[in-house]
Amino acid sequence: MDMKIIKSKKRLCTCCMEEHEVKTVLVMDHATFKNTGVDYEASYLFCDLAEELFMDEQQMQDNDLRMKDSYREKEGLLTSAQISGIRAKYGISQSDLCVLLGWGGKTITRYESHQVQDKAHDTILKKIDQDPEWFLSLLNEAKNSLSVESFQKYLEAATSLYEEDQDAYLRKAIEASYARFQGNQMFHGNTVLSLDKVVDVIKYYASSIKVTSLYKVKLMKLMWYADALAYKRRGYAITGLVYQALPMGAVPVGHNSIIDLKDVPCEEVDMGETNAYHFSLSGEQSFPALTKDDKAILDIVIEKLGKMSKNDIINFMHKEQAYVETAPRDVIQFKYAESLQI
Repeated sequence: MDMKIIKSKKRLCTCCMEEHEVKTVLVMDHATFKNTGVDYEASYLFCDLAEELFMDEQQMQDNDLRMKDSYREKEGLLTSAQISGIRAKYGISQSDLCVLLGWGGKTITRYESHQVQDKAHDTILKKIDQDPEWFLSLLNEAKNSLSVESFQKYLEAATSLYEEDQDAYLRKAIEASYARFQGNQMFHGNTVLSLDKVVDVIKYYASSIKVTSLYKVKLMKLMWYADALAYKRRGYAITGLVYQALPMGAVPVGHNSIIDLKDVPCEEVDMGETNAYHFSLSGEQSFPALTKDDKAILDIVIEKLGKMSKNDIINFMHKEQAYVETAPRDVIQFKYAESLQI
């Protein structure tokens, strides 16, 4: 018999009723559950004197769950541990999750211990796992049935997951829009797009006391100058962004989505007939995606252009050979970085 020894301990062996070293072992077992044959790793005690396997009460429960989890995997259902993991993700108790779903109070407890869920309930649990926005809607509907503390705890956890989910989707969409540019070094400055660097560059500008009135138009120009200067000095840009020549100067492809990325300190300001986007960040900050050399380049841009007004930086940008030589809405090539004014 093939068995894997987990541990060995001297104790009263309930198999032979003698005191000796009793091994805890793992053995591959086969069982039939709901007319389906399943193989699973079962835990046993092994008596060397009698050369027999036997189980204590806890092992009986554990092996029953292992067998059922093996069945779940075979049928494409969530395992007990995966159900527990969904709860842990939201930090929600078994009973409160039942409240949200309108299920009996012990349903989740049973699913995590000994009962296999049906496919309908499994589908709902998978949706909860994959869709924090739906969890938030269920949470709001059940608000009056939960304690204030629990509601707030679940709300914060689900909101954080929802924001991460949205950010992941947004990043994929931006990265997809950049795929067509990857073959041309002159478009992306010899750098693979790094949205982590993009976010940190924006944060770096927004946190600098030497950068005044940082609204979207000015920010876009500062970002281009940093990438262009980096390419001029070392042969590769900082962010991997691709810039187009728009009426007010250089603007990165996907700029509207970029400012919605998580951790970008963007505030929408009502200007009457239109809205403006202001970028500001206070307090101690860290910029893990940026190298020392990246920061040095950003500091040069800040020193030269940080206090310029929006109109000043637009006029300054319009004199760049990179802008003059590029047709409207075309990609500004990094070959023009050599003639940069800063």
